[in-house]
Order: sequence, then C-alpha cells, then structure tokens
Amino acid sequence: MASTKMLKLPEVLEEIEMSRAAFYRMRARGKAPKLIKLPNGQIRCRRSDLDAWWAEHEMCA
Repeated sequence: MASTKMLKLPEVLEEIEMSRAAFYRMRARGKAPKLIKLPNGQIRCRRSDLDAWWAEHEMCA
C-alpha cells in the first residue's frame, strides 16, 4: 500500500495562502479541508483531502 502524503498545517496554510486565524474560522463553519489530529496533538491534512478540497472549491472563469 502506498504511503499517503501528510501535510503539516503550516504547509496547508502556505499553499492556500491563508492565515491560521482565517483558516480556523473557515474550519468552524465546516468549509476547510479535512484535518486529522494525531495522538501527539499535531494536526495533519492528507494531500488527497487537500486536492479534493481544491477541486470542490475551484471557481469557473
């Protein structure tokens, strides 16, 4: 089974060009990419989940 790339929150924030505060507001509204909380308390996002979120939120020109 192939390993799934897990992104750290700062990597996600950099890619979507958003501040941490704005991201957490979006997350509270249920509009953010799916996150995973690890047993050590750190937060990760699967690359596939972020790609799916991008695809879902692309705007047509």
